[in-house]
Amino acid sequence: MDLPPGALCRLDHIPDGTAVAVDAVLPEGSENLIVLRDGEDARAWINVCPHAGRRLDWAPGQFLISRGTLVCAVHGASFRTGDGCCVGGPCRGQSLRAVPVRVERGVVWLAND
Repeated sequence: MDLPPGALCRLDHIPDGTAVAVDAVLPEGSENLIVLRDGEDARAWINVCPHAGRRLDWAPGQFLISRGTLVCAVHGASFRTGDGCCVGGPCRGQSLRAVPVRVERGVVWLAND
């Protein structure tokens, strides 16, 4: 099934507990997002580590998720998958920038659309 215009991705294209990278147009401009699947729900953050301003994926669109944390491939900062807060590494206490999303009929959308 093709994506409807404006959709970020299909939930069933993300294995539960993993994440993908998608491009999105936000009010402040185009951004690459991390979309993480949690059962029938999804969470999203801008794909930028607060430590050094680099992407978190270790290969394009591929993320290391271990024991409930998303690990930055550059310096190893660990972010809780529940809220994006850094719990280990060089930016402990900082957070990924959340982007509100919603899931409707298996499709992930920006929440403000």
